[in-house]
Amino acid sequence: MDRLIEGYRRFRSEIWPSERARYEALALMGQRPETLVVACSDSRVDPQTVFGAVPGELFVLRNVAGLVPPYRPDGQAHGSSAALEFGVRVLKVRRIVVLGHARCGGVKAMVEGAPEEARDFVEPWMAIAKSALAPIPEPAPGTDLLGHYEAEIVRLSLTNLRTFPWIAASVAAGELALHGCSFDVHTGVLSRLDGTRFVAVT
Repeated sequence: MDRLIEGYRRFRSEIWPSERARYEALALMGQRPETLVVACSDSRVDPQTVFGAVPGELFVLRNVAGLVPPYRPDGQAHGSSAALEFGVRVLKVRRIVVLGHARCGGVKAMVEGAPEEARDFVEPWMAIAKSALAPIPEPAPGTDLLGHYEAEIVRLSLTNLRTFPWIAASVAAGELALHGCSFDVHTGVLSRLDGTRFVAVT
């Protein structure tokens, strides 16, 4: 906690004075973010840092592997779907960005099997994405298999977003856009899904 408290003190002394008006306006008028980001819980991939965003700009949904489950209103607890519902139907965001990333532990658990300590929840959660595990036909030597499946998770999440009727309707009406991105932790490079392939942002 000492490290966190010191960080808070730096925030109060170095950031709060110049950002105070922004926070006070957000408190008074409420949040009106235009972008909802679905991202992994991984501590190395912070959407606000990657996109250089300021408070109030992003509505962020984070979970293991940044995975979007399919639409399933069955009366059970669905934290990720609840965040999507609030962002799209209440906040009226204009775009959803699915942000995958390299060296994802959730994807590794899906491909190689979850660690013994992570089988109560991580294993069944990642089973949502089992359709992304289709074998790669004749992979070239040196193929980054985890990288391939990390990209497939982004594509699957975009597909699952369209199973939510109010997302599909908003996309069809031109009120909502869906985007796929991937961040490489090692190089700091962001790539965008362009058609069927990811292209580095320059």
